[in-house]
Amino acid sequence: MRGNRRTFLKEAGAAVAVSWSGGTAAPARPADDAAPLPTGLTLATMRRDGRTSLGIRTERGILDVPRAASALGVKAPATIDEVFRHGGGPALRRLVERAAGRPGRGLFLAEDRVEFGPCVTRPEKIVCVGLNYRKHAAETRNPVPKEPILFNKYNSSLLGHRGTIHVSREAAAQFDYEVELVMVIGKVTRNVEPADALAHVFGYCTGNDFSARDLQHRSSQWMLGKALDGAAPIGPYLVTADQVPDPNALKLECRVNGSVRQSSSTADMIFDCKTLVAYISKYMTLVPGDIIFTGTPEGVIAGYPKDKQVWLKPRDRVTCSIEKLGELAFELA
Repeated sequence: MRGNRRTFLKEAGAAVAVSWSGGTAAPARPADDAAPLPTGLTLATMRRDGRTSLGIRTERGILDVPRAASALGVKAPATIDEVFRHGGGPALRRLVERAAGRPGRGLFLAEDRVEFGPCVTRPEKIVCVGLNYRKHAAETRNPVPKEPILFNKYNSSLLGHRGTIHVSREAAAQFDYEVELVMVIGKVTRNVEPADALAHVFGYCTGNDFSARDLQHRSSQWMLGKALDGAAPIGPYLVTADQVPDPNALKLECRVNGSVRQSSSTADMIFDCKTLVAYISKYMTLVPGDIIFTGTPEGVIAGYPKDKQVWLKPRDRVTCSIEKLGELAFELA
């Protein structure tokens, strides 16, 4: 990063300086080519006492970044939002190395003791892609799209691993699962070419485009059925892109109460990941922390014959997994 933090924040258009000690501010528009973002790390968002903090998955468990930074005297970003604003890759790498040599300090948490939040907490944009798998288009009796079909969700839809979607509160009945690969943007991106597009992706995570089909098809716009509270579970981990050489060669699966419902590969995408980033960037500026849901494969309830459609209901448990990215689970209530 060129100059001190004040210079960086001025260039990024931030009105308030934010320290890595846990201060908060309104989201700042990040500057391109800012301090290096992390590589080679698997990140998570943890919840504790009503606040979120950054975690890093290691062989010893989840490293509690703020606690470790305080104990070891390393200045490092305390949240995923600070990572997108300030980078901090070298600091996080240094923190992991130092913590590994300091056993017995309570810096690592067992995964089953962590309360996870969504692995990205404050995206400026949540862009979703519909009908982006060939077999899914076929099962729903839709033509293969000639261009990506885009819609959106909102931050209120975000949900973490082991979270709960309260479907009983909604004026809907036809609830459906959609396991999806999610891309997380790491650079300011506008009019990028497909050949360069994946260099703008910071990382990938497992997601579910949870849908209420009766609301989705109430009008020609899908938003009502897609933007319910909690209808965008993502996580538990955000895996940096360098650990996923080809995002269009990943196995993905969705299970309901242990029964496999979707099992496919991201190779079946109609528009692959680089094409999606390039296409979206023609129409809007993507910034670090923006997320893109890339579509779902075949096997959704809406693709079944009508006499075999058994919609999700309270107490159902949905588990989604994507190769290299981990397993995301949530329940309905």
